[in-house]
Amino acid sequence: MTEITDVAYRPGSNAPIGMDAIDFAELCSRAERRAIDLAEPQRPDFHHLIHVHADAAALPHVVDFTEHVIPAGGWLWVRPGQVHQYGTLTRSRGTIVFWRPGFVTVDPPLPRTPVLPSGSMRGAVDLALRHLLAEYADLGAMTLEAHNRALRMLLAVLLLRLAHAGPAQPPIPADGPFARFEEAVERDFTRVHRVADYAAALGYSTRTLTRATLSATGRSAKSYLDARIVLEAKRLLIHTDRGSADIARHLGFTTPGDFSKFFRKHDGRTPLAFRAEARGTQG
Repeated sequence: MTEITDVAYRPGSNAPIGMDAIDFAELCSRAERRAIDLAEPQRPDFHHLIHVHADAAALPHVVDFTEHVIPAGGWLWVRPGQVHQYGTLTRSRGTIVFWRPGFVTVDPPLPRTPVLPSGSMRGAVDLALRHLLAEYADLGAMTLEAHNRALRMLLAVLLLRLAHAGPAQPPIPADGPFARFEEAVERDFTRVHRVADYAAALGYSTRTLTRATLSATGRSAKSYLDARIVLEAKRLLIHTDRGSADIARHLGFTTPGDFSKFFRKHDGRTPLAFRAEARGTQG
């Protein structure tokens, strides 16, 4: 438990540019060739859409300290930048679709918990997946440009079906204040800790950002920003052996004391007490 593994998008040799679709067995094989332990924490820079086959065993999967169980026939979306850990893939069977950010827009957004389609929606989702996999396997029938265009359309249909198979998600304008704030926070949270600074950089008032964030997430802009900093702190405390002072510097705090005070305010424990308790629970 020394570091989080950053995983860059690397498609298979026969995969189209920007998207890949493989089964669990192939993922295990790729991980073995690249000396990656799938049970260890990893942070990919691309989307994962994990599907457990209807006649297979459920799959445990941890995403940023939340333990999910993807049931038979179920799906789970993992976003770029999230830290996640696979369960034992060899005990189940399924399909994983990977794609780079920008290959297709996830709109409306998928739920961040497992989705289990039912009734007619289950048949529609299964059909969308079959169409996507058939096109994915048919490389050479069209030009690469046409093939990729077809894959984008078919993946968009699959995502749209899944979005409507789960609980309704709040509509978030793709280029609205919250979307831009979210992007800026992901880029700058290790050095910018004030909502007013984000508002000034984005050309909004603090009130506008707070209202947009509250509508999208149910929390204020300040609460959203602080939660993102705390999440990264917890990732580093649990998944790495970095000292508190090193983590404080990485997250943009002037002193370790400031970091400890901030962390304790939001978690109720000091950073090192949190690490000791979390690792003791895991052990």
